[in-house]
Amino acid sequence: MPFRRGARADRPGAESAGPYPSGRPSVRAGHEHSSKVGQSQMHAHTSRATGDGTGGTDGAGGTEGAGGTEGTGGTEGAGRTGRTGGTGGTGRTDRGAVPPLAGFTVGVTAARRADELAALLERRGAVVLRAPVLRIVPLSDDVELLTTTRQLLDDAPDVVVATTAIGFRGWVEAADGWGLGEALLRRLDGAELLARGPKVRGAVRAAGLTETWSPASESMAEVLERLLDEGVDGRRVAVQLHGEPLPGFAEALRAAGATVVAVPVYRWMPPEDLGPVDRLLDAALARSLDAVSFTSAPAAASLLERAEQRGQAEALLDAFRTDVLAACVGPVTALPLQARDVPTRQPERFRLGPLVQLIAAELPGRVRPLPVAGHRVEIRGHAAVVDGLLRPVPPAGMSLLRALARRPGWVVSRGDLLRALPGAGRDEHAVETAMARLRSSLGVPRLIQTVVKRGYRLALDPRADAKYAPR
Repeated sequence: MPFRRGARADRPGAESAGPYPSGRPSVRAGHEHSSKVGQSQMHAHTSRATGDGTGGTDGAGGTEGAGGTEGTGGTEGAGRTGRTGGTGGTGRTDRGAVPPLAGFTVGVTAARRADELAALLERRGAVVLRAPVLRIVPLSDDVELLTTTRQLLDDAPDVVVATTAIGFRGWVEAADGWGLGEALLRRLDGAELLARGPKVRGAVRAAGLTETWSPASESMAEVLERLLDEGVDGRRVAVQLHGEPLPGFAEALRAAGATVVAVPVYRWMPPEDLGPVDRLLDAALARSLDAVSFTSAPAAASLLERAEQRGQAEALLDAFRTDVLAACVGPVTALPLQARDVPTRQPERFRLGPLVQLIAAELPGRVRPLPVAGHRVEIRGHAAVVDGLLRPVPPAGMSLLRALARRPGWVVSRGDLLRALPGAGRDEHAVETAMARLRSSLGVPRLIQTVVKRGYRLALDPRADAKYAPR
């Protein structure tokens, strides 16, 4: 009897927090359903939003797979890149608050589901710099997957481990395209079928199959423990990969006597256009990027690899260790970065919504409000917030403002300010021109005082002088 394919949708899943070191994974990188939230509207470029469900459930929010790939959803190509979104004008919503990410720039390294992630960030006011660092090889064109599928049809597996929903569905769909779909389902139905988490379990059932077991923890470590406890000596175990090998998993099974067949359901490749990736790297090195989001371990590894190729690896690592936030959807995604001593931040729930919430809390939390000339000033990535009002500042002005803010209340010479200006040369008149534009952008010229024959200073309130004095 032929198998019937159900239409059951996957339930949201979670990343495996398995203990395996990432090594250097092969090389690509990701909406949650909207639920109604407030009716805030941002001025200028920010689009109207109906909410993203961040106050409640994520719907089918993005997640990592067993090795750090994002959750379900269609695959898009290396696709649209470049800066999008952001908040212009005053940056106030109709409730008077500055959006949490207004004035910040966030890099998105995902290709699949990048539109959804970018939209969530833009709703909170961020400017998004898109740079898909990987692309997926189409399964129907994957000769290695076809060869492995035929091997499993000729020599049936005793155990099949399904690790990601998108990978399992893609495998079955690719087999259909090769005319092997029904035969593959019969083979899978005759094996002990282990599904790593609820999303994979949903994909298995949608194919008309029933999983033998699924770990409560959604961890590959628990899957391995079960297999070793029940014994695998002499058994043939097929493991669906997720874009990279599972270091330690297959080795442990082989050491216990199993024959392990790796099923490469999708493979990551570098993007055909490396221009957006290089622009993201340049922005990170120039500190004009405030955060980079990662939704898969291969994406993190690929960005580091590209930096190595350009001779910028140490400079990139320094940027991540000091000024640029590395925000990862979960601990597996973070492994390639942590292996290079890069501090990372991860949400408690491994979804796109919580990842965006984390970025929206972390970046404003890094800003030190300054009491200046009777006003409250926050200096963000490419803007300042003055008394709760967002004030976009041109790049040259931001360079001067940051230089002044390093020693608030202290005089900074024209020479030092000139050196802070990118490409300004030796003409101190460039400082005066940029300073005039900066004062105009801030809307309160007296925030910056001119000290005759010496330079400029932020007019820090006298009572705050001791608190902000340089150490």
